[in-house]
Amino acid sequence: MPVGTAFHERTLALCESLNFKEWSGYYTVAAYEMTHEHEYNAIRNSSALIDITPLFKYMLTGRDATKLVNRVITRDVNKVAVGQVIYCCWCDPEGKVIDDGTITRLGENEYRWTAADPSLRWFRQNAFGLDVQIEDISEKIAALALQGPTSGKLLHAVADVNIAALKYFRVAHGKIAGIPVDISRTGYTGDLGYEIWVSWQDALKVFDELMIKGRPFDIHPAGMVALDIARIEAGLILIEVDYISSKRALIDDQKYTPGEIGLGKLVDLKKENFVGRDALAVEAKHGGPPRTLVGLEINWSEVEALYEKIGMAPQVPATASRVAVPVYRGGRQVGKATSTTWSPTLKRMIALASISRESATLGSTLSMELTVEAARKTVSAKVVPLPFFNPPRKTAALAL
Repeated sequence: MPVGTAFHERTLALCESLNFKEWSGYYTVAAYEMTHEHEYNAIRNSSALIDITPLFKYMLTGRDATKLVNRVITRDVNKVAVGQVIYCCWCDPEGKVIDDGTITRLGENEYRWTAADPSLRWFRQNAFGLDVQIEDISEKIAALALQGPTSGKLLHAVADVNIAALKYFRVAHGKIAGIPVDISRTGYTGDLGYEIWVSWQDALKVFDELMIKGRPFDIHPAGMVALDIARIEAGLILIEVDYISSKRALIDDQKYTPGEIGLGKLVDLKKENFVGRDALAVEAKHGGPPRTLVGLEINWSEVEALYEKIGMAPQVPATASRVAVPVYRGGRQVGKATSTTWSPTLKRMIALASISRESATLGSTLSMELTVEAARKTVSAKVVPLPFFNPPRKTAALAL
């Protein structure tokens, strides 16, 4: 049975819909209201506050902490400065992705590591012979994502941190409501946003301060339904949806290398040896991965025509779909769309898809399965660059 996060006392009171989901053993809000529109609009037009505490969180310290991180991840952590955050993935010895997450370098040999799946055992297996301490702090540290165009100004008003100086994928230390916090300029929405890390016992004070002082900035608590739409627009993958952890895969086709899920740029074959390096080097030598992650823009005129043919108005999907559907080229299946949504901001139906490399050329027209009143049809879909949505404010210097 799920349990509440450090913020559950507040999120339960605010959740008018009583629409909760389970996330890593915790109750998490799917949508606070009966529909998610206000929450999505807050992400894109004001400020949204999202409880991300269910992420698995680990603290690595000790003389060999840096060596362990470099042994596990595909990026070179020696290039990462203290106070910097990186997005990374880690693989099994066959070069197949186990998980992806962020690592914050808090000190020369001090790291906070987030993961979607439990990773303590894997980290400890790879720490054999190293002078490193690995602590699971998942139940000690709570976390909030504050996302949206007014999030920077809101934090400027409530935190004793120089928010204007906080660059993209950097972390700062300060206080909110007198409570020590870490604030990183990171997020899962593809917009201007921050993540706030606070001790479990003081979490409610920080939540209350943000909600009260955030009213002039039109703050709204937001749930997973709105977040799912935003992350697809941002071209961000989700484990067990857009790829399957190699630890959980049942067949080889369910396993993915970094290059197959859009993370090829996170692989540094020139760094010291890491788990999976030899297999990834072989893949690179043979011209790259056999399939790749692409964006698809569905032809909405064809969707309308299919509904018109049966005498119905087109049905815009209210929420993002995580059901994989076939993608074809010339009548032959060349992949699958894994996450599909109507983008309220772009006014388009879009999808993330895993496609064979030879069919993934930008501008190519493929076809994608679409079910209309229980009948399987196909509509054309153009291969487009990712991300679909990438506003300059996400990384720009903050003007206060």
